[in-house]
Amino acid sequence: MNLDRAVLAFAGCVVLLGVILSLTVHPWWLALTAFAGANMVQAAFTGFCPAAIVFKALGIKSGCVFR
Repeated sequence: MNLDRAVLAFAGCVVLLGVILSLTVHPWWLALTAFAGANMVQAAFTGFCPAAIVFKALGIKSGCVFR
């Protein structure tokens, strides 16, 4: 798995977790989903992604988007 796929998988898990928690615990968990979506839009325009920095530090090989 390269860095790009790891970031996309992590973002997808955060979105799904936010939806599940909002349905089972409290609707305010949708804020987590909104944060993940806003972060994905921001990363698309700037190329800066905090999750990519963390995954890179963990030793996941670089992809073609986040370098």
